[in-house]
Amino acid sequence: MDPRIPAIADHLLLIEHEMRIQGLWSDAVPGADALASTEPFSVDRLEFEEWVQWIFLPKMKLLIEQGQPLPSVSGIAEMADHVFGQRRGNWKPLLKHFKDFDLLISTSA
Repeated sequence: MDPRIPAIADHLLLIEHEMRIQGLWSDAVPGADALASTEPFSVDRLEFEEWVQWIFLPKMKLLIEQGQPLPSVSGIAEMADHVFGQRRGNWKPLLKHFKDFDLLISTSA
């Protein structure tokens, strides 16, 4: 088992928790067309937080649950910084979770 799994799983939960606190979590599932985007971060059909909630988090959780290989790089922190840097609010906790996630993913197993 990849020794990073517990820490990565914890960070996925931290991201979800902070998104809920910040009011970025939604009960409304985007349509199938929006979820089928092939663009990075689904920028053509989803808001960044929708992509995180409906694509990124479920995919990462599935990889962990099925014991599949994890990605070796992640650019989610950079994208999050770009998106939230243009919005008002205290995004520091959420951005820190994304940065910590990127560091964990890029660390060799």
